[in-house]
Amino acid sequence: MEDRLGRIEAVKMIISTQELSTQDELMAELKKAGYVVAQPTLSRDLKLLKVVKVMNDEGRYVYRMPDTQSFVSVSDTHLTLAAMNRMGALHVKFSGSVAVMKTLPGHAAHVAYDIDAAQLDCVLGTVAGFDTVLIVCDETADRADVLTALARVVPMDKILNT
Repeated sequence: MEDRLGRIEAVKMIISTQELSTQDELMAELKKAGYVVAQPTLSRDLKLLKVVKVMNDEGRYVYRMPDTQSFVSVSDTHLTLAAMNRMGALHVKFSGSVAVMKTLPGHAAHVAYDIDAAQLDCVLGTVAGFDTVLIVCDETADRADVLTALARVVPMDKILNT
């Protein structure tokens, strides 16, 4: 029982301090800590601890303890642009002079900041949620012009080429 409790504590410590994506990576770290564990046992431990996988700022899914934030607010938007360059805007829809842009989870605030910082003539402002950016457009702006302007700030190749 003590070995199990020690192993559980080691799992919590490793997951809290490292970004691991697979059980194999976690088993290797446990082995370094002195715990040799089989995959089924590790799987049960992860279930007991209610460990989750979340996307990090590099777009990789990593293990997290359930009581930690699944995203971190980053003030350096260049980190966000690097991540967004891999995926870009997932979806943009218009309703009147408002556009709704879907982003990667946790990236909307940074994308909205980048759009506002670009001071686009056709965009009056933005409001960000977790994965959604509300874009208020100038009512005289053409939707195609708005998309073209946004594409200078946020990669939207998949949207513009469909």
